[in-house]
Amino acid sequence: MRILSAAFVLSAKEPAHYPPALLPEVAFAGRSNVGKSSLINALLMRRGLARTSNTPGRTQEINFFSVNDRIGFVDLPGYGYAKVPEKIRRQWGPMIEAYLRDRRTLQLVVVILDVRREPSEEDLQLIDWLSFYRRRCLIVLTKIDKLNRGERAERLRRIEEALRRFPGMETLVFSAKTGEGKDPLWREITKAVADFSADGL
Repeated sequence: MRILSAAFVLSAKEPAHYPPALLPEVAFAGRSNVGKSSLINALLMRRGLARTSNTPGRTQEINFFSVNDRIGFVDLPGYGYAKVPEKIRRQWGPMIEAYLRDRRTLQLVVVILDVRREPSEEDLQLIDWLSFYRRRCLIVLTKIDKLNRGERAERLRRIEEALRRFPGMETLVFSAKTGEGKDPLWREITKAVADFSADGL
């Protein structure tokens, strides 16, 4: 994908504040500190467009971006970080669920996992939930550059075992540092949005 333009559109907590449903959207979801913002920035070749932080849980709204004026990227708040105030964590579930359930232009949900960690119960619940609502889902394993060849094979085996209850689930590896996995991920995104039409929305 050749990136001609990539811009932040707005942040929102409620559907009434979302941008107009005109572009096919790809949402990015995952636990705090899995490298979600780094992945988005690497895909768009824009350093700092999606905010990265050493403090997990900083993204507390749904952030919308426009790519080439043709695709919407949606950065969902990271979940599962205990140091975020309880009041805010309680708000995230309904906010994320409302978007994922009801957004008519949503074409693909990229669920991001840290390849060095086992999928958490929250990760598995999210994938279950997306399957129930028949949302197209792609698993991306980030930080693959941090593993040597032997570690990589073992981690991929263990994650595949953890995800065995989702037969046919697509999985890609990714490194924001080296760019590994960038082209395959763009191919999946392009495929997901190819048949989108705003007619009839």
